Amino acid sequence: MKEGLSGNIAKAFIQSKLTILLMIGFLLIGGYSTMLTPREEEPQIDVPMADIFLRYPGASPKEVEARVSKPLEKIISNVKGVEYVYSNSMSGQALIIVQFYVGEDVERSLVKLYNELMKNMDQMPQGVIMPLVKTRAIDDVPVLGLTLWSEKYNDYELKRLGQALTSELKKIPDVAAVNIIGGRSRQVTVMLDKDKLAQHHVDFLSLSRQIGASNAQMQSGNMINRDTVFSVDAGNFLATAEEVGNLVVGSNQDQPVYLKQVAKVEDGAESPSQYVFFGYGQHDPALAEKYKSEYPAVTLSIAKKKGADAMNLSERILTKVEHLKKELIPSDVNVTETRNYGETASEKVSELLLHLFVAVISVTLFVMLAMGWRGGLVVFLSVPATFALTLFSYYMMDYTLNRITLFALVFITGIVVDDSIIIVENMHRHFKMKRLPFLQAAIFAINEVGNPTILATFTVIAAVLPMAFVSGMMGPYMSPMPIGASIAMMLSLVVALTLTPYLGYIFLREKEGQGDKPHPTLEESKIYKLYKASIQPMLETRWKRWAFIMGTVGILLFSISFFYTKWVAVKMLPFDNKNEFQVVIDMPEGTTLERTAVVAQEIGQYLSNQKLVRNYQGYIGTAGPISFNGLVRHYDLRRGNNVADIQVNLADKRDRSIQSHAIVKQLRPEVQAIAKKYNANVKLVEVPPGPPVLSTIVAEIYGPDYDEQIKVAQQVKKIISQSEGIVDMDWMTEDDQLEYSFEVDKEKAMRMGVAPAQVVTTMNAALSNMPVGILHNPVSFEPVNIVLQLSDADKSNLEEIKGLKIINQRGMAIPLGDMVHISKKIKEKSIYRKNQKRVVFVLADLAGELESPSYAMMDISDKLKEVKMPKGYELKESYNHQPEFEDDYTLKWDGEWQITFEVFRDLGIAFGVVLIMIYMLIVGWFQDFKVPVVMLAAIPLSLIGIVLGHWIMGAYFTATSMIGFIALAGVMVRNSILLIDFINIRLEEGIPLKQAIIESGAVRTTPILLTAGAVVLGAVIILFDPIFQGLAISLMGGTITSTFLTLLVVPLIYFKMMRSKYDNKNS
Repeated sequence: MKEGLSGNIAKAFIQSKLTILLMIGFLLIGGYSTMLTPREEEPQIDVPMADIFLRYPGASPKEVEARVSKPLEKIISNVKGVEYVYSNSMSGQALIIVQFYVGEDVERSLVKLYNELMKNMDQMPQGVIMPLVKTRAIDDVPVLGLTLWSEKYNDYELKRLGQALTSELKKIPDVAAVNIIGGRSRQVTVMLDKDKLAQHHVDFLSLSRQIGASNAQMQSGNMINRDTVFSVDAGNFLATAEEVGNLVVGSNQDQPVYLKQVAKVEDGAESPSQYVFFGYGQHDPALAEKYKSEYPAVTLSIAKKKGADAMNLSERILTKVEHLKKELIPSDVNVTETRNYGETASEKVSELLLHLFVAVISVTLFVMLAMGWRGGLVVFLSVPATFALTLFSYYMMDYTLNRITLFALVFITGIVVDDSIIIVENMHRHFKMKRLPFLQAAIFAINEVGNPTILATFTVIAAVLPMAFVSGMMGPYMSPMPIGASIAMMLSLVVALTLTPYLGYIFLREKEGQGDKPHPTLEESKIYKLYKASIQPMLETRWKRWAFIMGTVGILLFSISFFYTKWVAVKMLPFDNKNEFQVVIDMPEGTTLERTAVVAQEIGQYLSNQKLVRNYQGYIGTAGPISFNGLVRHYDLRRGNNVADIQVNLADKRDRSIQSHAIVKQLRPEVQAIAKKYNANVKLVEVPPGPPVLSTIVAEIYGPDYDEQIKVAQQVKKIISQSEGIVDMDWMTEDDQLEYSFEVDKEKAMRMGVAPAQVVTTMNAALSNMPVGILHNPVSFEPVNIVLQLSDADKSNLEEIKGLKIINQRGMAIPLGDMVHISKKIKEKSIYRKNQKRVVFVLADLAGELESPSYAMMDISDKLKEVKMPKGYELKESYNHQPEFEDDYTLKWDGEWQITFEVFRDLGIAFGVVLIMIYMLIVGWFQDFKVPVVMLAAIPLSLIGIVLGHWIMGAYFTATSMIGFIALAGVMVRNSILLIDFINIRLEEGIPLKQAIIESGAVRTTPILLTAGAVVLGAVIILFDPIFQGLAISLMGGTITSTFLTLLVVPLIYFKMMRSKYDNKNS
């Protein structure tokens, strides 16, 4: 046999002393890379996002939309790389959210955005305040949460302690930001007495001007005297509350009016605008018994710098906190770790590295059973070298060690050993045959299978690599898998042609004494007899051949029908087993902070009685530390009296048998019952697997009239809520809130000597707690505001507000009520827009038998005919793109469905590309257009096992299942290549076609079954991971069915195709 490329490579390494050094070098590089590569639980998804905040005081939502949001949306959408522009036009302000395409360069995207904004600011109406642009990135998600709580200290004291602790933690190099959530800040409260103000002829405006004017100090310059320069400082800042109280703020009857005469000045905690509490669940009975109540708390949420190792950073922070307990943190203040993504990442990575080790060991044992301990040892030694080099390539490509990059290795363990198994098995066979000296036999064996192995490896790479080009947010989440797997495949080929022959040559040679035993011929082997008995009847009899092939096709079609009957449901990704979830509470607009606190505390009390709850933190009036999900949903912007969050930490997954998703489903009915009692909208939000979306089900309502859109959305919301399995219904439209409008009678006001602006500013100061300056204290961690405010009693009803006095130009006190007309109305609602079109969002989640949005959408679609539309209009449906025109009403489905559609579309395209690439590779090798068709015929056969596997396991057919199916295409074709290549070798030696097929099957069955077994064993390890279960089922089910069918179907089709050619030759 002439020597090919593989034989030449093997010849160079088979007896070289350098080979063993290379192997040791590879292993050292891999170990070093594993230590240096940062560890994370999930891969970093770079989604360049920016929030633009604009204020336009006094403008209604409609005016904000027309004058600010619309023009800016157009400007922003012109920026290259922008995918979505969302806007929310509210009273007096707008929020514009810009989302760039995944993979766009973050810095460049934001420079372009900022440039475009600044260039067009001259088009903004007068009164619009300069925009604030805030970027959003995955690193904004806190990796560590520390909650300070105490039985003795209140939230004001805890906040001050938190500020001191924050100052220390910021000194750690990889800490990017520390945010304090909860607690009250220090402020100087100037509680005004409105009757005394009127008596002394002082009003809000004059007061604020006087305090501002008295709080001034600056470097005035230099004075030169007697050849010396003296620095001159003028004025002095206010430093204490006493100084503030002693300020002269006016004069009355030639007597000075001191601030303390008209107001009560206090230095202390501000009025509460948020509450944070901490409580224990029943997971640890001792702690639950000791701390039965809910305690005031503050949470420090700590984010890391880009590229920092979350695990190392968490350890350093916790070490520092322990150290600070000696000198800074009092013994009666508890510091509880309420989030540690560094620890969870480390646990996940360690668990996966263990899985990887177990997969390698199990595959090795399997090979040892089939080929003896020597063959197993060769395979076992070649795999770590492959993975070591792959881990080094991860390090060089700036990947992190996370569940995706490591799953790529676990899932490919069985496939990576294939190259080595094929070469080892063939060397083993040739050594046993004793036809040639060992060295020549080894080179001959490698030549025989080496070149088809190279081709087969490239077909597997061709099958896996196109999946790296999945678009959208799922792209960076999935791409490390095909890229990592392709790198591992390439390296496994290198190892199989260099290290494996060297190791095989050392270990597989039999001792001289054993050589005398007669070796059974191929025809005498059990596999030959079994294979011949299976395939010969079909080769000889036409109807048996057709019956078998048609029966296989029938089973294939029957298994595909499982998708239609919903026996196997399609879903993007199932929920992962996490240790946390969040309760998001929305009360109707106009609810007081205290009322919202009652709801949060009652839900907290219910959670405190749950066995699987470790602890929980309530955040009322503010948002808790966000996850990646919250980052995209903008949960961190939730503020106000009517909102609350509860962060729930569950028992560690090792301490419970039940999955977190099942726990949430159990708790939901009770939590919703409490919410219903208070007319609250409550959602139980889990950390989603893969990329986050606004909600599982999102219905976007577009149309020509926003008020009508809201009415249509209300009906759609009702229909969705009545569908099976729907939970946590919500929509992005505020509840009706009463609003009193004080309209200034301009003529009356001017006659009384009062400017209308005085009325507006006085009311703003009286009702909104007006900051008039800061107390200058060099040791304070944050500014201490001086705030003017009225007591709650003085602004509790209309009569009190109308009684506010304003000093006119003649020094007279005029009641505010004499200059205004008061009307009562419903507050205008915010206007939402997406990509320059008005939209109303309806949101829902799923928790039932079928948690796949596509099936729920089909059910809801059938009922949409019930929606009552304005005369002359109908409700259209769109599944994957916004409506082109807004002259009719359209419901566009979004949320998880959109990502599912994009991912399966891209995977379908990738599969098409895979088939074309494999076809071209095989044509290039065999120089035949028909042979590849035979090999590709094996690919659909794997679907039988895949679908049946999902049905038996009761699992969803997910994106990872699809990845398994596509990856299997390469493995199946590889088996076909090895079969047909061997048939061709035998045909060239002049053996008849039927005999060549039987011999090929008999010789190749062992390596094919070995590689199949290796793939199945490698996949067993990932069978119990919720997200990658689909991948494992695909690899196992698909491999088992298609391997057996490939050994029969491919030779039969090849026989049918080649029979005429070879029968003519033989005749």
